[in-house]
Amino acid sequence: MTWQVYAEQLAAGVTPAGSRWRGPVASTPRHLFVPRWWDTPPGAEFGQWEVHDGTGDEESWFAAAYSDQTLITEVAGRHADHAQPGDIVSGRPTSSATLPSLVVRMLRHSEVYDGARVLDVATGSGYSAALLSRLLGDNRVVSIDVEPYLVEAASARLSSIGLHPQVVACDATGPLPGEFERIVSMVSVRPIPPSWLTALKPGGRLVTVIANTSLIVTATKTADGRAVGHIARDWAMFMPTRSGGDYPPRQDELFGLAQGASGEQVSRGRYPVVDAGSAWELRSMLEVMTSGGIQHAYEEDDDGRRTALLVHPGGSWARACARGAELPEVHQSGPLRLWDILDDIREYWLLNGALPLYGARVFIQPDGAIRVARAGWRKVIR
Repeated sequence: MTWQVYAEQLAAGVTPAGSRWRGPVASTPRHLFVPRWWDTPPGAEFGQWEVHDGTGDEESWFAAAYSDQTLITEVAGRHADHAQPGDIVSGRPTSSATLPSLVVRMLRHSEVYDGARVLDVATGSGYSAALLSRLLGDNRVVSIDVEPYLVEAASARLSSIGLHPQVVACDATGPLPGEFERIVSMVSVRPIPPSWLTALKPGGRLVTVIANTSLIVTATKTADGRAVGHIARDWAMFMPTRSGGDYPPRQDELFGLAQGASGEQVSRGRYPVVDAGSAWELRSMLEVMTSGGIQHAYEEDDDGRRTALLVHPGGSWARACARGAELPEVHQSGPLRLWDILDDIREYWLLNGALPLYGARVFIQPDGAIRVARAGWRKVIR
């Protein structure tokens, strides 16, 4: 099959009938934006990646590029374009070609209109900039990324299909290149960079995800320089913004303590062990109720013993262990009692039938702080 057939099938799968995004998806050769990517080889250890060269096998290239999946293009600052066949790297993904359905959902949340000037935050492969350019015209699109190589590669691939949006290398948390009616981000932030509100015109709309959560914020700028909106009844997770080629390392010393040390407080948990890192709503609420940046680890042994670790950049850690649905023994240390906070969240859920985040009102201050409110619940995310 030709790439056009694959692209049409992808468009039918990720856009509803009649969507204005169906044409851009169907007419954009996604494979050209991801000629190489990192994939997990069979039997590999956690965090290991092997380069996959799509140009050497067109059938598998098209199958991967036109499936609704994220393709990892960079790991620990090393781009797949610069790898040799058989290369294996270890580390965290630092750039990707986001799954097309999520790109489309974020663009739909932005409610773009003909004539709007749009800032696409986190160029990545260039695919989202391509869709915006197809819909609006490339003279209405500016795309930014922190890495010069990503900007260079995306510009060349956009140009190869006749699209020439402005693609700029800059830190998304700093000054932005112009003013816009729409800002849509394919990277997560916390708090909202103040420069976004400066660059957003009054009445303009921003769409982003709060870092380390699944919370999509949609907000419209008001005349007084704030922005008002909601946390969408939807979810997404993106890599957070970064200033260098890689993210800060995992907090191995704290994880070492969490794995085996006796806590300053040892108690019995109120609820069974849960993998909060994979439970998006719990994880999001835990991030909001703390200062953020919690790292998670979870494992279950063959005998059903479950262990969950929580590590906070402020020096707090927690370990909960139990078999099956038994109540766990919990060890905690540091300024925050992380597992107690998690149990409080679970209690709120049981008493109220839901957590208050999704659908909550948001009020973004000029300094980027996000005030969240729903019914009688209030919180400030900084």
